Amino acid sequence: MQIVHVFITIDLPFVQSLKGRRKILHSIKDKLKNKNMCVADISGEYAKEGHLELLFFANSPQDANEKIENLEKMLETNFPDIEISLQYELI
Repeated sequence: MQIVHVFITIDLPFVQSLKGRRKILHSIKDKLKNKNMCVADISGEYAKEGHLELLFFANSPQDANEKIENLEKMLETNFPDIEISLQYELI
């Protein structure tokens, strides 16, 4: 059993307020929670950038890589106008 820790950085150059950022991050968090991932918003005061941390379980390193690839595809498909970068580690 593997624990996967993912750090997501979201660049939001078109957002003008913290309220706009929260709306986008809430939408992303809802989609991730539906995939049985634990999600936390760790963003700071800067409205044009958001940070999320995720934790989830995987049966093997291959399963973890598959879930991360599916996560990247889901984010690119549902949020094509947002620049998202992922960093992850297997624990």
